[in-house]
Amino acid sequence: MTDHLCPRDEADVVEAVRWAAAEHRTLDIAGSGSKLALGRHIQTDLTLELKGLSGITLYEPEELVLSAKAGTPIAEIETAIAASSQMMAFEPMDYGPLLGQPSGAGTLGGLMSCNLAGPRRPSAGAARDHALGLRAVSGRGEAFKAGGRVVKNVTGYDLPRGLAGSHGTLAAFTELTIKVLPRPESVETLLVLGLDEAAAASVMSAATGSYYDVSGAAHVPAETVARLAAILPSGAERPVTALRLEGVTPSILHRRGKLEEMLRPRGELAHLEAAASLAFWQAIRDVTPFALPPGGDLDAAKAIWRISVAPMAGAGIGAVLREAGASCLYDWAGGLVWIEMPDAAPRAEIVRAALAALGGDQSGGHATLIRASRAARAAEDVFQPLDSVTAMLVKKMKDGFDPSRVLSPGRMYAGI
Repeated sequence: MTDHLCPRDEADVVEAVRWAAAEHRTLDIAGSGSKLALGRHIQTDLTLELKGLSGITLYEPEELVLSAKAGTPIAEIETAIAASSQMMAFEPMDYGPLLGQPSGAGTLGGLMSCNLAGPRRPSAGAARDHALGLRAVSGRGEAFKAGGRVVKNVTGYDLPRGLAGSHGTLAAFTELTIKVLPRPESVETLLVLGLDEAAAASVMSAATGSYYDVSGAAHVPAETVARLAAILPSGAERPVTALRLEGVTPSILHRRGKLEEMLRPRGELAHLEAAASLAFWQAIRDVTPFALPPGGDLDAAKAIWRISVAPMAGAGIGAVLREAGASCLYDWAGGLVWIEMPDAAPRAEIVRAALAALGGDQSGGHATLIRASRAARAAEDVFQPLDSVTAMLVKKMKDGFDPSRVLSPGRMYAGI
């Protein structure tokens, strides 16, 4: 893909999509391009770059609402809302480092297109749960809007949530409205050292199920913890189970004390102060231990899987894949397992078999191939294979929004 269309506004996007449909051309939808290596490898005629549609169009801190054009950098939005001590509570992940791209390059449209979320996902939800409204252009070349600027604004289909996570295959976002929330005054992290995966899962379950408002729970096994040595305290070379506490300082201290009483019999305890906590949870959010240096060769890089299961099932998945030589990182109290394979081979049959053995399909678990060579991403099921009913529904959505298969065809599923 060497040809790029760079619209300046929504009218240009409409014109570009209508032209592509009329000429039977295909378009790959991109913002900054930081996440183009996600999904199945596809070949399209042109890339529709939306980074020219940039800028915050509305921000009302007192109403906790922000609207911005789809190509607006996430970094710009975070800077603007931080000035009012606010945040995107779902902690959108920055995929740049994992895919060999610069950090901080992602856009609002890309965030919503991939439905990103970080360590606060179990309590705050994903990006789709914070989407209030949007403007977009379908594969028919029709501009439309959905939702609004208040939380209770939907009658009928909730398109902002429904289109989140569609990876540009249904519509090209041109503007999005999201809700923002107050930023916690402070943060600390309680560490439990030396636990294996099963014990860590039990500790994270107990902590997140307690009254002490744990806003993040992660486990870093021994083979991965050395990659976070610059952040962790000395003596933390053993596996680390981390529990995040946020809020006002007196509340944090009280809750930390209660958690220490509860968890002291489980293992040696340590903690991270505010600055180290922020660095640690950003590393967990962005999966920094498995990062690829900027400009790194994706075709030669170690394959990365993102596996979502019931929290207590994560340790079992990790145990199976570690036997295959993989390294693991656990987030969401064990419900999100990041897997770094020993080399560039995805070994999809092992991953899918491990998930199926734990009843993954029945419990809603799924595995997504995040980093792999172009050949592997073209040949493998990158996303969890669909059952027949879901596949029919997905096809009907594609038929409705993009009947001519103009927008990123095959990005998520072959033939759709």
